[in-house]
Order: sequence, then C-alpha cells, then structure tokens
Amino acid sequence: MRRPRRVRAFGFLAVTVVLLGVAILSIKVGSRDVDWSDVFAVLAGDADGMNQAAVEKRIPRTLLAMLVGAGLGVAGAVMQGVTRNPLADPGILGVNMGASLAVVIGISYFGLAAASSYIWIAILGAAAAAVFVYGVGSLGRGGATPLKLALAGAATSAALVSFVTAIVLGRNDVADTVQSWRVGGVGGATYSSIEQVLPFLIVGFLISMASARGLNSLALGDDLAAGLGERVALVRGGASVGAIILCGAATAVAGPIAFVGLVIPHACRLIVGVDYRWLVPYSAVAGAVLLTVADVIGRIVARPSEIDVGILTALIGAPFFIYIVRRQKVGSL
Repeated sequence: MRRPRRVRAFGFLAVTVVLLGVAILSIKVGSRDVDWSDVFAVLAGDADGMNQAAVEKRIPRTLLAMLVGAGLGVAGAVMQGVTRNPLADPGILGVNMGASLAVVIGISYFGLAAASSYIWIAILGAAAAAVFVYGVGSLGRGGATPLKLALAGAATSAALVSFVTAIVLGRNDVADTVQSWRVGGVGGATYSSIEQVLPFLIVGFLISMASARGLNSLALGDDLAAGLGERVALVRGGASVGAIILCGAATAVAGPIAFVGLVIPHACRLIVGVDYRWLVPYSAVAGAVLLTVADVIGRIVARPSEIDVGILTALIGAPFFIYIVRRQKVGSL
C-alpha cells in the first residue's frame, strides 16, 4: 500500500523524536538512580561523583545500542526484500550464528582480541552462512521459497550453535568471555568499539540505501524487474552485501541479537508501505528505538542485576514470529 509522502515524513519525524527521548531515558535510567542534575553535569563535561560516573558509562552503551539496533533493523528489511520472504531475519536465517561461530573460532584458535578483527571475521562468517542457507533453501522444486529458507536457516543455526558449544567446552580459558558475548548485549560498550564498528555500519547502510530502488523492483518479481531494466542478480547481490556487512559488524560488537530484523520492518511497513526508499531509513531509526528500549528495560527489571538485550528481543520477537507464520500467507513480499 502506498502511503502519502506527508504521512511518511511526519511518521519519520515522530520516530526520530521518540529515539531522542529514548536515548535521554537510557542515559538517565539504570540500575543506579541518578538525578537530572547528574545527567546535565556529565553532558557539560563534569563527571566527578559516583552518579556522574554511572551516567558517563551509559552514554557509549546507549550509542552502541542505537547503532546495533539500526544495523539489525536495516539488515532485516533488506534480507526480506532480497529473498521476498516475510520471515527473513539475520537470526532466523542463521546469519548471526555464522558470524558468531567465526568470532568464536577467531578468539579460541587465532587469539583475536581487538574489536576490529572481530568485525572482519564476523562479516566473513555471516557471508558464508548466508550463502549456505540460500543454497540449501534453493534445492528441490520451487527454488528458495520462504518456508524452505526459514527451515534451512533454523537447521543451520542449530548446527552452528552446536559447533560453538563444542569449541567453548574445550576451551575453559575463553569460556567466560564467549558465553557472555553469545547472549547478546551492549553492556561492555566503549567509545573505542563504537569508533571501530561505525565505518562498517555506515558503509552497510549506504549500500542498502543505494539498493532500495532495485529492491522495489524485485518486489514485483524477477521477470518484471528485469523487464524494467534492473540487473536482478546485481541488485540482489549488492543488497545482500550491505545486509551482511551490517549484520556481521553488529554481531561482532554486541553478540548475536535475534528478531530485531524481523519485527522492525513489519512494524515500519504499517507506516510507509513497501517502498524501500523509505523503509530502510525507517527501519534504522525504529531498530535503534527497539534495542535501546530493550536495554533500558533489561537494566531495571532485575536490579541490581541486568538482563541482556538478546534475551529481551527474543521474548518480544518469538511470539511475533509465530504470529506471522499463523496469520500471513508465507509466500513472498
């Protein structure tokens, strides 16, 4: 359904305002209560007290949650467009776990310790998993149907989880680091990790935006898209590269966080319809909102402990996944 431009523009402005409010809330709210004066003091450059130190620690955490959520939201939207699959998501299709396995292998056997090295190997792992799942899902009659891709992704994810577990069980020296990272969270955010992952997320987003017009054509079917002058294989390949970069980079710094890329594009289509020129930026902002809200909730529901965002997004996304399977015709977008 095509929405009026005014509705889309107003909706984007509203979601952006919500994101700013959520970001301020994320800096203010946490396991330790702070006053607004502490927040303003930190923003003014004063971080002498304990409360100010707590606020200062939440700023990079908030920024990373926004960046990772934006990356996963866009990656999900692009994957749904590339595969014409309403169930597509980096977690469901096994891409997250491919990145995770690559990082775990790098940590365990190659001594990787820097976030920059995590990112490169995570992107390679995500790409390998995406190619494998699409290849398996394309076998048999009918090609890569949404249901076959979802089943191939689920089976691949289960196998990759087993591989990760097998590696970790034999390496007690890295078990604690890997186990906490595998849950998916942004609690260990630093400005250094943000600086390292930001260029990859920007590149992935730009590639995704450049692919938006082609994804609109792909939604009409490959034959019609080709008739309109689109190079179908080039569009599909380019968009996939953008999604893989986003997913791999986000997974490298925050661990495998699932369902953001499933929930967000579906929610954004209620406002903007199926035009990817609007859906991609909408998914970025809305994804940032969702993951930041999840992080805030995780900090306050189990005080003084915390619940990682990967757990909360699974609690939100799993019922939504079941709803889509039951209520939609799982054919194509």
